[in-house]
Amino acid sequence: MAHQKNSNQCPMESILGQIMGPWTPYILWLLDNEKTLRFGELSARMPDISAKMLTDRLRKLEASGLVHRDYRPTVPPTVSYSLTKRGKELHGVLQGLNEVALRWDVEDRAQEANRSSGSGIAAAE
Repeated sequence: MAHQKNSNQCPMESILGQIMGPWTPYILWLLDNEKTLRFGELSARMPDISAKMLTDRLRKLEASGLVHRDYRPTVPPTVSYSLTKRGKELHGVLQGLNEVALRWDVEDRAQEANRSSGSGIAAAE
């Protein structure tokens, strides 16, 4: 199912609306790196997400045409998730965001360490 667009909306807003939200970028990043994961595997890699939230996010991504849900009627049923062709087009974006996120994390930690050591000196004076 295609994501409906407002004709006055910037095309980037539409894409960002599909890939943003709690846990959504991380789910996309995991599927981009692992190719195919079952629900339990996704859940294990994201221990702080509830099953309800993971289900909701996966359904949203499937409805947006970014994630494919493969259901096999085995006993018990086997359900796996992978990126669609459209989802795979996000590879460069996801990798770039990850690089920036890691760099910013290092910078933020360094700034926090500088603030902590600086405030300790000021307090001692």
